[in-house]
Amino acid sequence: MTDDVLLAQTLRGGHVESCHYGAIAVVDAAGGLVFTAGDVSTPIFPRSTAKSLQALPLLADGAADHFDLPDAALVLACASHQGEPQHIATALDMLARTGLDQNALECGTHWPLDSAATRALAATGEEACALHNCCSGKHAGFICLACASNMPAEGYTNPQHPVMRRIAHTLASVMDTPHTDANRGVDGCAIPTWAVPLTALALGFARFATGLHLTPDDAAAAKRLRTAISANPFMIAGTDQFDTLVMQELAPRVLTKMGAEGVMTVALPEQGLGIAIKCRDGGIRGAEAAAAAMIKRFGKIESPILEHFLARKLTNWNGQTVGEIRTAPSLLPRN
Repeated sequence: MTDDVLLAQTLRGGHVESCHYGAIAVVDAAGGLVFTAGDVSTPIFPRSTAKSLQALPLLADGAADHFDLPDAALVLACASHQGEPQHIATALDMLARTGLDQNALECGTHWPLDSAATRALAATGEEACALHNCCSGKHAGFICLACASNMPAEGYTNPQHPVMRRIAHTLASVMDTPHTDANRGVDGCAIPTWAVPLTALALGFARFATGLHLTPDDAAAAKRLRTAISANPFMIAGTDQFDTLVMQELAPRVLTKMGAEGVMTVALPEQGLGIAIKCRDGGIRGAEAAAAAMIKRFGKIESPILEHFLARKLTNWNGQTVGEIRTAPSLLPRN
């Protein structure tokens, strides 16, 4: 990774405290490289950035219509949510439409990522369950797909289950990259995840942004998901989260999705571009800073929320400003 580039710096008292290095790929729907920086060829795991691509079969195969899923549920199927009440209620409703409940989820359990939601849950004396997992909406979508297709829901996270085989086929087609046992790992929520070049991930989001080079059913599904996400940005993440904040201000011109280990994707429908970022240290703050720069540069957008993430203030526990997370100047638009 010696050719990676500086994405962002953390400054304290005017001095550089941390540096975040990584890579960026900007690709059009035909696979043309518009911009690259750093090592974009070494495979990386997309992690949760791939959720909107994984949700395509939910719509394309008719499961969303079979269960009459509302737009909020479609977005939750693409989400890394914070476990806030609206997220939990929507996931539970998705499962109820299949006749199942949270016991069908195979994503595992953690406490809500939103601190207020965790405190509220703890105050009731209840324990967290799989519904609070940030991936429960995606998993509820997989269960809907299985049930609508007369597949067994049990074991849907297994790579050989028909649902996961369908997901792998879709990802391989959209990214134009093999998804086989050779590049497969296991994600934090127990489903398979496949390592792909950063350029392939960016290609997937250029196609998601435009519908170009997708099957007609997948193109229609992508358009419907873009519309749903734009109208319901809270459901994609939650309070004070990058994806929600950016899309509340900039969707449908900009669609974003964060993933674990410093991966970030951006879809720019008007420009027909997909952007994929990997912060090599796994830190999401470096990826967020780089994403703000790429949106400003290639989306040709000026906005307060982008400026916030281009130079985000750091505060201490007393609320005093002590530094900032600043995007590398080399990534900013050139005059």
